Amino acid sequence: MKKKLKFTFAILFTALQAVVAQQQELKFAAADVKADVAYLYKTLENAHYNLFAYVSKNKYDKAYAAIQKSIGTDSLSLLETTKLFQKFTAVGNVGHCEVDFPAQPYIAYAQNGGTVFPLELAFENNHAYVRKNYAANANITVGDQVISIDKTPIKSIQEAIHPFLSAERTYFKNAKLEFWSFPRLYWSVLGAKETFAVKVKTKEGKQATYTLQAIPVMDYETKRGGEILNNARVFKHINAVAYINPGPFSSSEADGEERFKAFVDAAFTDINTKNTQNLVVDLRNNSGGHNAYSDYLISYFADKPFRWFSKFELKTSEVLKEHTKKNATEMDAYTTAILNHENGEVFAYDQPIQNPVAEAKRFKGKVYVLVNRQTYSMAAVSAALVQDYGFATIVGEETGDVPTLYASQFSFNLPKTGIMVKVPKGYIVRPNGNEKLAGVVPDHVVKDHLLDEEDEILNYTLQTLLNSATQKP
Repeated sequence: MKKKLKFTFAILFTALQAVVAQQQELKFAAADVKADVAYLYKTLENAHYNLFAYVSKNKYDKAYAAIQKSIGTDSLSLLETTKLFQKFTAVGNVGHCEVDFPAQPYIAYAQNGGTVFPLELAFENNHAYVRKNYAANANITVGDQVISIDKTPIKSIQEAIHPFLSAERTYFKNAKLEFWSFPRLYWSVLGAKETFAVKVKTKEGKQATYTLQAIPVMDYETKRGGEILNNARVFKHINAVAYINPGPFSSSEADGEERFKAFVDAAFTDINTKNTQNLVVDLRNNSGGHNAYSDYLISYFADKPFRWFSKFELKTSEVLKEHTKKNATEMDAYTTAILNHENGEVFAYDQPIQNPVAEAKRFKGKVYVLVNRQTYSMAAVSAALVQDYGFATIVGEETGDVPTLYASQFSFNLPKTGIMVKVPKGYIVRPNGNEKLAGVVPDHVVKDHLLDEEDEILNYTLQTLLNSATQKP
């Protein structure tokens, strides 16, 4: 379906150091930026499955005119240019039509001693809470509610950042704000500051304002300890319960799919050998990926043939064909279908029904699938699949990403600036045919408060649901 960005900035600092050193002063002529905006709009119209799914063409035309007018005659930095394209691609409110966070300018900023806001925030129930405090001031504690920054209400700050985040709903925009992180996005959208007057409210209801010093970017990235998404594959037993976190449904390794399948095979061999009756599959903080991975996992606990969509259509285009020719490793049915259809043509792409594994290998106990607002793309679609087919009980909070969506993402580079743009070429409807714009809503709703070390969702599953289930006759 797509390979969600899941890098760690600490790795990028090393990998891009030489490039950044050469390009940190990179500027683009205003005429080139204007030309790329025109190219971008035309290409999105041609390549996006439905650019105007959620907004009118008139609104997009007005946004296009406003951005072109804003460019002026002066040259633009890479950060300024990236932000223009971020904002323009986000106009349509489609999560898979996006320009990523400007990592290269951020790294250059860090290398030049740049600083950022010192609090990591979580966004829940229309409030912002302190998730981690990297400031020297110990008066602000995890769980405190942030009311304002420099007398600007936190809601107004969110509303200033949201236009740069591509997402179908405000709920999803806030999830992406957590994913990319508030300190990074505050810097990229609102600029650098040395101090912040932060007004907070404690759990007891007491309010106070503290002046916080910005912290060096490198300190922030080191203390943050990596990205919010989970890349690790974990299989273990928690007492009598089997627990699988499959990690992302993708891999950069040539044999990644085979290694994933070997992991799943080994896990279920162990489960069946021990005659385990309860299984937890953890799809929280999962970036998604390809259905070849998720289908294989699900086949071990499915009790009938299944498919991850009720409708899957693609739109081909000149830029998609160029991308396909460049990246295809073989002329399979999928590649052939894209190349053989006329530019602009929408066509259904049918994939075979997936069968469960042989009955002797199949897990026949109770399955619980955990999700949260950071369950993305194919992981969200997989959760919808098991819910729609009745293969598992879903526990957690509504996913930010939606299981009926414009996806099957690919990318292209703008000709003048080289900035990468991601665009959805397909439309996917969840297995039960529901086209409502909503995330996967769990059967048992449990909030993943602060996304911190306290695991409310897993604890509820183990202590409440499984205790209850094991007591039934």
